[in-house]
Amino acid sequence: MAKTRFASAAALSLVLALPATAQTAPTPAPAAPAPAVDSGARNAVTNAALPPAEAAMKAHVMFLASDAMKGRDAGSPEYDIAAQYVASQFYAAGLRPMGDDGSYLQKVPLITVKAKDQGSLSYQPAKGAAVPMTFGKDYVPGTNPSKPATKVDAPLAFVGFGIVEPGSKRDDYAGVDVKGKIVLLFGGAPESLHPELRAHFGSAATKRAIAMAKGAVGVLTIEPTVGMINVAAAGYQRPRVTWEKKDGTGFDPAPGAPGLGLISQAFAQTLFAGSKLAWADVVKGAASAETRFKATVLPGRISAAINTEWTPLPSSNVVGLLPGSDPKLKDEYVVLSAHLDHVGVGRAVNGDTIYNGAEDNAVGIASLIEEAKKFKASGTPPKRSILFLAVTAEEKGLVGAEYFANNPTVPQAAMVADVNLDMPIITYKFEDVIAFGADRSTLGPIVRKAAASIGVGFSPDPMPEQGLFTRSDHYRFVQQGVPSVFLWPGQAGPGKAAVDDFFKNHYHKPSDEVWQMPALDWSQGVRFVDVNYAIAREIADGAERPKWNKGDFFGLLYNGYGAK
Repeated sequence: MAKTRFASAAALSLVLALPATAQTAPTPAPAAPAPAVDSGARNAVTNAALPPAEAAMKAHVMFLASDAMKGRDAGSPEYDIAAQYVASQFYAAGLRPMGDDGSYLQKVPLITVKAKDQGSLSYQPAKGAAVPMTFGKDYVPGTNPSKPATKVDAPLAFVGFGIVEPGSKRDDYAGVDVKGKIVLLFGGAPESLHPELRAHFGSAATKRAIAMAKGAVGVLTIEPTVGMINVAAAGYQRPRVTWEKKDGTGFDPAPGAPGLGLISQAFAQTLFAGSKLAWADVVKGAASAETRFKATVLPGRISAAINTEWTPLPSSNVVGLLPGSDPKLKDEYVVLSAHLDHVGVGRAVNGDTIYNGAEDNAVGIASLIEEAKKFKASGTPPKRSILFLAVTAEEKGLVGAEYFANNPTVPQAAMVADVNLDMPIITYKFEDVIAFGADRSTLGPIVRKAAASIGVGFSPDPMPEQGLFTRSDHYRFVQQGVPSVFLWPGQAGPGKAAVDDFFKNHYHKPSDEVWQMPALDWSQGVRFVDVNYAIAREIADGAERPKWNKGDFFGLLYNGYGAK
């Protein structure tokens, strides 16, 4: 059979990961310091004199991205040290502690989740004996963080990509009642959808949530590409991360429709034997951006048993409060967020195993700290209260932000906006800013006004195909109905070349360090703080809380404030 692209290989990690945000936990490796070559030049860059505002920002990054922090992997002792550092800086900036028990730290009960064993799947055709399925050839089991043992025996229904999107009048379930059935579907989403909607509907968590709402009792996903089942089998016990609920089970956004696993295209063909839909047409349709499959009940049933185990990986968010001054508005909260973790210690590159994460995201955390200090130094408290939030486990799937958004230390309905800072690239003099998601709410005009206040422009998303609106911590607030944006320096002028260079040479590599070349320009870090301060000040002092734009997809989907 020819290779058929059903979904990207990157999406495969989510096919088998049941938590909404589950991602692969990094494999530990022995920490090794960066090689000593060019140490003189390295120290010259690291210790160069700077004006006070720039030096203050750089100092945070020098500590957080030092080799001593070993890449700030969530759940590691070094991450905990970094969290204590941020707590001390929040204290110095005059913020009130808003974590647990009067501290700045909110305990986040992270857990790693993995398949305990190979489980078992078998197929019972409409006629004849049951057919046992072979691990690694026919299937790879999923995981279920809400149950250690999951058993499902049910009829099958094919539902295409498993998408329900009223805006385009698309319902892949139309015409079939899947209550009590296992749904068989493709990973990913058609390219005909808007990139941000494609990212949303391509998520395994979204597919399972839709399946659960339709009454399905489980989900099976067809391998994205022929042979991908072998790759999945090799890493099927690789741990992924979610958080533990108070009842001791792992958080899962769709516990009623567990992901039972990945099945090969070869075995999927068997499931269509005797159905109204020919497998050849399924393969042809999956390759088309425009295909809308007709949901079909398949003439057999699947019996699946999967076993899951989890291990505690405790970590913490850091939360500080700048109280508002307005008698009424002070009980509303503007959230300013950035992730503190990075990817830890990993594969050696040029002899260096420490993934320091200077730009990603020590610069974002430094911006958060300096913005808090800027508010305090202004002498004028904001009308609304502002929460400064440094979250854990972004690199493991936005898990720390998800935990806070579901378990906030302020009333959930009182959070009016989130402005997220993730990996601002400051190796060039930026001429504009980008705010992913700005045009979805009334935050858009606020961002434009803030950019103009420091003499820079505002540009639309230059890479919409990446669906970045769904890929950083702010999205966990969006899922609670909170209008949110993700801010970056823009790509006008030298910006695109600088961004391309970072992604090619430094992103998730040991070279993401303070002394990287091209060097970080701390004057641009200060300008970035100025933009963020102007945005937060405008939101905090505005007469009205931000609202989703009328008819916006995400505002309507998550029943956001003002979305009608």
